[in-house]
Amino acid sequence: MPGIEWIIGTVVLLVIVAIAAFLLGVLYRKKVSEREISSAEEEAKRIINESIKSAESKKREALLEAKEEIHKNRTEYEREVKERRAELQKQERRLQQKEENIDKKSDILEKKTETLNRKLTEADAHQEEIKQIKRSQLEMLEKISGYSVEDAKQYLISSVETEVTHEMAMKVKEIEARAKDEADATAREIIALAIQRCAADHASEITVSVVPLPNDEMKGRIIGREGRNIRSIETLTGCDLIIDDTPETITVSSFDPVRREIARLALEKLIADGRIHPARIEEMVAKAQKEVNAVIKAEGERAVFETNVQGLHSDLIKLLGRQKYRTSYGQNVLSHSIEVSHIAGLLASELGADVTIAKRAGLLHDIGKSIDHEVDGSHVSIGVDIAKKYKELPDVVHAIEAHHNDVEPHTIVACLVQAADAISAARPGARRENIENYVKRLEKLEEICKSFPGIDSAYAIQAGREIRVMVKPEEVSEDQMILLARDIAKDIEGQLTYPGQVKVHVLRETKAVEYAK
Repeated sequence: MPGIEWIIGTVVLLVIVAIAAFLLGVLYRKKVSEREISSAEEEAKRIINESIKSAESKKREALLEAKEEIHKNRTEYEREVKERRAELQKQERRLQQKEENIDKKSDILEKKTETLNRKLTEADAHQEEIKQIKRSQLEMLEKISGYSVEDAKQYLISSVETEVTHEMAMKVKEIEARAKDEADATAREIIALAIQRCAADHASEITVSVVPLPNDEMKGRIIGREGRNIRSIETLTGCDLIIDDTPETITVSSFDPVRREIARLALEKLIADGRIHPARIEEMVAKAQKEVNAVIKAEGERAVFETNVQGLHSDLIKLLGRQKYRTSYGQNVLSHSIEVSHIAGLLASELGADVTIAKRAGLLHDIGKSIDHEVDGSHVSIGVDIAKKYKELPDVVHAIEAHHNDVEPHTIVACLVQAADAISAARPGARRENIENYVKRLEKLEEICKSFPGIDSAYAIQAGREIRVMVKPEEVSEDQMILLARDIAKDIEGQLTYPGQVKVHVLRETKAVEYAK
């Protein structure tokens, strides 16, 4: 196998040659690396030496620059110090001059003070001398007149006060008499004529409706099993049914008078029919509602026909009809509106104003009360909004807005509606008020009168339309009575709200007392 042995020998030889070549390469690279490392070390040493030399040179340069800067700053500081010293010296010289001037002024002021004190002393002496002279003169006058100073003052004041009071009372009497002569007769004649020609009825109603029952058994039928009938009635009508111990009656209560009327009619129909159950209740309420709507329309048309007001919107006519079921202080609002329309028209004809507009404004002045329980705000503001909505005349809108003095009236129609409204409300029996408010008003009336000095007692009579005031005769003279009555009337006008007018009657007792011995 000589060929195989030769191949193996060749391979071994090649391996040996490769290993020898590798070892030689390693030795060569090691020598090269050592030479590079030594050269790098030498280069590093050279760079370090150069850096040290450069740093030393820069250090020397920085020291030189710092020394120059310090020298420069020192020179500038010395210059500033010199300038400040010079400025301080100038200020010291100025202060010294001011001190000298102040010393001079102080000397002058002391001299003036001495002079003033001397003059004050002289003035006090003169004043004391004047007081002594005045005192001696007063003593002489007191001896001559027989009055002391206080007595003389009191005498003069009482004399002037009496004279002025008398003149004031006479002037007031004269002015009042002249005004009455010129205006009172004409005004009374016009108002009396208007009232006489207006024949409106006084319709007073209450805010609850009472439905009579044929027997007490009917109460149970209206209530129904587990209250279903009464709940159905209250739900459909929006009213409260009050069933109490009162025999054979049911009370219907609601803030809305139209709803209350619908509930009353429905109950009367149910009682007459006898069949009371939810379905029948719904049917009767619908019928009652139709009847009430028909009455509302008819009443609105009647009001328009009676007052001869033409061209009103159909919705306004319906709102007027709703006033049939609305009351104010017990007075029916629709009757009140018709009456105000008549009176305003009569007053306008007497004064030569526009009768048509006056009657229209009088009829619509309380139109806001038709829905004031449904809309927020006063009936005046609601009425103004309604009138503007249906494009009423500006004079009519203004009269509605001003009839309670919410705004100042600036047309004759507004003033006439105010007067007609007051006349209608103030007529005897037209309105009634709550007994508690009535008593409070009378007490307030008497309290206002008793608050004045010199009042012995005060009594409200004629349902508060007259107040009789008894004065103390030793404190209030006859002339003062006139002024006192006027002052009481002004206070009543300012503090109380009342229909019509209040007569203030001041009484003074005259006495003559003598004793027989």
